Amino acid sequence: MPKYDLHGDPMKAGPQPKFKPQEQDSPGFESKMDPLPDYGLDSYKGSGKLQDKVAVITGGDSGIGRAVALAYAREGANIIISYLNEHHDAQEIQQAVEKEGRECILVPGDISNEEQCRLVIDAAVSKYKRIDILVNNAAYQGKQLDDIQELDHKRVEYTFKTNIIAMFDLVRYAVPHIPKGGAIINVGSIQAYDPSAEILDYATTKAAIVGFTKGLADQLLEKGIRVNCVAPGPVWTPLVVASFKKEKTAQFGSNYPIKRPAQPRELAPSFVFLASATDSSYISGEILAVTGGKQTA
Repeated sequence: MPKYDLHGDPMKAGPQPKFKPQEQDSPGFESKMDPLPDYGLDSYKGSGKLQDKVAVITGGDSGIGRAVALAYAREGANIIISYLNEHHDAQEIQQAVEKEGRECILVPGDISNEEQCRLVIDAAVSKYKRIDILVNNAAYQGKQLDDIQELDHKRVEYTFKTNIIAMFDLVRYAVPHIPKGGAIINVGSIQAYDPSAEILDYATTKAAIVGFTKGLADQLLEKGIRVNCVAPGPVWTPLVVASFKKEKTAQFGSNYPIKRPAQPRELAPSFVFLASATDSSYISGEILAVTGGKQTA
């Protein structure tokens, strides 16, 4: 992988468009992307901020979730990764986590199904008896459509089940097992504030996640659990090549102030910060924007 300016000019800290035009079928595979996303394998350095914590990460096989899994492992956490069916990608991050001396449990299956959400939480609780961190990251983003009349009921329903209803289910099953000092981190998007018409169903769920985060934060503080949200801008992940036409993926992120998409490794520190009680004990109900200079308010 080429070397980038990780400590200087942010506009040169990752590959810039024009990328090779590419498309994939959903859910998309990280291992088939060009360039490969950078999830921090050669750059993220841990410091024990999450030592011996137990973290459940949905969609942890690739993209942002993969970068978070690696960062958490290097901070000392054991990881449970929920993913759909991208077994090769999931096994790669499992090996990376285990190389750090931490445990990594893989739980494949579709979290649009309530029973699968329960199984994910049960996998963590049966092994560790608790969950310290729940990262609600998994999402479905369908192919871009130019006309709402093409957006059928079945797709809208599946998008909502995967992106927001699953969060309700996962949280409901997890909360009894999260001790005081625990953290829930949801993944929103710039789409909540600046929705793209061609992925309107996805954008709408991201707006719902903002409201979900703020309301849940108020409810769970009494239990000693902080709830926050990371709202990324464009990030070079399999979701992109599985959703957009190749002409758009070639220029993905070029219309943002920073002139490029984020690499997943650039999101991971925000999740470490919000998971660490030492760093963010006074923060709950916050939407942390990581948007390459794009304003959210």
